[in-house]
Amino acid sequence: MSARDLAAELAAEFVAALWTRATGTGVDPHEYRRVTDGLGSVADCGPAFARTGHGYLQRARDAGSSRSAGECLLMAARWFHLATLAPYPEANRAATEADHALGGALALLEPGARRVSGEGFTGWLRGPGDARGTVVVVPGLDSAKEEFLDLASALLARGLAVFAMDGPGQGVLAATTTLRPEYEQVVGRVVDALGVDRIGLVGLSLGGYFAARTAALEPRVVAAATVSGPFRLDWDELPAPVREIMATRAGGPDAAREFAGQVDLAALAPRIAAPLLVVDGERDVIPGVTNGEPLARLAPHGSYLSVPHGDHLLGNARPDWLPRVADRMAQALTGAGG
Repeated sequence: MSARDLAAELAAEFVAALWTRATGTGVDPHEYRRVTDGLGSVADCGPAFARTGHGYLQRARDAGSSRSAGECLLMAARWFHLATLAPYPEANRAATEADHALGGALALLEPGARRVSGEGFTGWLRGPGDARGTVVVVPGLDSAKEEFLDLASALLARGLAVFAMDGPGQGVLAATTTLRPEYEQVVGRVVDALGVDRIGLVGLSLGGYFAARTAALEPRVVAAATVSGPFRLDWDELPAPVREIMATRAGGPDAAREFAGQVDLAALAPRIAAPLLVVDGERDVIPGVTNGEPLARLAPHGSYLSVPHGDHLLGNARPDWLPRVADRMAQALTGAGG
């Protein structure tokens, strides 16, 4: 096989691996195929995704100050975020563009949305001012607030307020901060800034660890859910691409190894007093990652939802878990069913 053919084959494998995550983010599957068809190398993916995002920015400009413009900006945010998931030298710029596009979209579609920032966090508070409950959505290793718009929509539809955030080393903050295990301190500052006395918490991927840890240590968490969150990490067994991403986000290989060594919920799980729903996909098998079943078993009020066909983040199985997570949050925070 020639070097050119090998590069194209690796690109096709990368595109296929990202498929359910991309469609779970909310991009059109047919457009994803058009954008990625025939890419010559993995290095071409980031620029292709960013170009698509810029295309949606142009559509938004052409649409003026309209709902259509806001919808185009939301789609631009998704595509710019996808660019950050590829090995792309301009990833930090793409994260900034995703952040700006989301802000522009909410200005048009939800004028009441409010940007809230503080030490180690930034994000958007959405939903009614008199909402009976607030849910904080926590992203993971390379995810960001722009990735989980469908989850936010499901929570908003149930009358909840939603704060979708970037924390240290995440999203738009990745260029200036690094991952830290003490995420409960960040969420504590979020709760203070939001001015509420209790929250629900949903963490996705590595955000599941952050959410579970926070639920154990922050008493204002009254309900929590994790989606594809790790119970424990073993640095030596993690795949090289995961170690590389973690090194980038944590500030170097040594810092990443130290961070991974602290991802272990065995001692904290029994301290989670709030109801906890742990969601896993049975096809989510990553060397060095222990999935969430032990967390659900050790938490006093834990329950476990394992989706047989679900992959990482269960982008291929949203109907099997997303409504249940949203309903659980609504019931815990408002006393009402979904």
